[in-house]
Amino acid sequence: MQIEDYGLVGDLQTAALISRAGSIDWLCLPRFDSGACFAALLGDSTHGRWLLAPTAEQTGSSRRYRPDTLVLETDFEVEGGAVRVIDFMPPRAENPVVVRIVEGLRGEVELATELVIRFGYGKVVPWVRRIDDALFAIAGPDALLIDTPADLRGENLTTVGEFVVSEGDRVPFTMTWFQSHRDPPNPVDAEEALGATEAFWREWADRCTDTGEWHEVVHSSLLVLKALSYAPTGGLVAAPTTSLPEWPGSVRNWDYRFCWLRDATLALIALIDSGYLDEASAWRDWLLRAVAGDPSDLQIMYGVAGERRLAEYEADWLPGFEDSRPVRVGNAASEQLQLDVYGEVIDAFYTARLHGLPASPDAWALSRKHLEFLETGWREPDAGIWEVRGPYRHFTHSKVMCWVAFDRAVRTVEEWDNEGPVERWTQLRDEIHADVCANGYDHDVGAFVQSYGSQRLDASLLLIPLLGFLPAEDDRVRSTVEVVGRELSCDGLIARYQADGENVDVDGLPPGEGVFLPCTFWYAADLALLGRHDEAHALYERLLALRNDLGLLSEEYDPVARRMLGNFPQAFTHLTLVACAHVLARGTKLRAEA
Repeated sequence: MQIEDYGLVGDLQTAALISRAGSIDWLCLPRFDSGACFAALLGDSTHGRWLLAPTAEQTGSSRRYRPDTLVLETDFEVEGGAVRVIDFMPPRAENPVVVRIVEGLRGEVELATELVIRFGYGKVVPWVRRIDDALFAIAGPDALLIDTPADLRGENLTTVGEFVVSEGDRVPFTMTWFQSHRDPPNPVDAEEALGATEAFWREWADRCTDTGEWHEVVHSSLLVLKALSYAPTGGLVAAPTTSLPEWPGSVRNWDYRFCWLRDATLALIALIDSGYLDEASAWRDWLLRAVAGDPSDLQIMYGVAGERRLAEYEADWLPGFEDSRPVRVGNAASEQLQLDVYGEVIDAFYTARLHGLPASPDAWALSRKHLEFLETGWREPDAGIWEVRGPYRHFTHSKVMCWVAFDRAVRTVEEWDNEGPVERWTQLRDEIHADVCANGYDHDVGAFVQSYGSQRLDASLLLIPLLGFLPAEDDRVRSTVEVVGRELSCDGLIARYQADGENVDVDGLPPGEGVFLPCTFWYAADLALLGRHDEAHALYERLLALRNDLGLLSEEYDPVARRMLGNFPQAFTHLTLVACAHVLARGTKLRAEA
């Protein structure tokens, strides 16, 4: 299986990845960042999975989401018949539930189910026993209740069963997680859960106010972003997976089941512009709670409830996706200094108010504390936007984001009369701007460069016109876009930076990774700002064509092998897809009015 072969279902607290073959190969319970009970995605079937598929050789298959939902339908055809497997997770109040319904479409089809439960990322074999008509699997704090009318039995530490489905038959399976020290919950009625889940997603989808040229595309990405949100707190995880490689066989394998501050502004704009004010408000509230405290201790990411300790370790018993080791749990980059996040947070608070959310005195008070730190902190080297694991440097993008912090603070005072030392902030904003223009632009290269004193390119500098640091018409911006588009391009798609042997001293890792899809969306947006609308639209359409058949995108892409790379589905990619659509739509409107 390749990364794009998976579909996503979720309940707004965790998510499952389901393959085209009908196997749930990844599921963490009860939260996104909990231990996986199905980890075949990072190993094989012995590390946990739930297969539900015909026993006979398949002559065809297809899949889709039911309209405006994350209810996944997979149709299997065999000689003499066809069946449909309906997969979903009902949005929940307490216990996570996976529901699978087999529906007979034509003829008679024999199916088999193979349920391999392995808690602790494929390591812990549970004790499975039958009580009345249900199965219970228990290990440590975790327990599962499996309920179905199909006959199941145990074989070699695996729960298996075979059954025949005829046209019109419907055979339900439900699996409910609960804390092992508590009484088991009542079994879920699969059909009632299906109706409630469809109603939930369609009601949410109906609130979307986006009516642009790419409405269906934006709408699909918003559903993904909703699925990646953690409902109890409003946090948004970067992805539901860990350690899907940025290059097969490489060590560039990271845990993305946490909430990055870098997604804050993009998420707020995407949600607000599409009519989801409640979700935007919840995200802002999560952000405010998570970053409260000493400004010098601001992290780049937090747990879904705002946890700070995200210690990283290696699950060395897992071989990794396509033997890409190590498999990592936790993320040590959470301990890095990345100055750009101060700009992200302050920009997010400014953007929220600009787009209609009520003013937050707490957000402004916290912003002022962060600005106090940045008055001197902006001069420090840091790890940069890409969380490199080499020595700290004066990364140009980080300095630009420090400028953003003071710029948005000045605007807040000027536009809404907030209290603040606006003259000092204005002076610092101008000082940082001059510093970046003097040290971050290399005339020989003809572009803004990755770090001061370097001649290495970095696609993060494509954000300069999108952030308002300089206009797109500025010769330095125009030249940067042209140079990046030429030198960091692989078959027309944009890499983050030159991840080759010469860059080991920067990111501390061996070379090799795919092109970075968010960077390519930035490039398309810049082309639109430069008036190169036809090129921008063509590139955007090409990026849309990279989505899998369910509309999902990962973090990176291999344009040679034509496959997705990195954690999946990736919130950052879907956020930049939505943002780029809005930039292109504004350009289309301006051309129409000209």
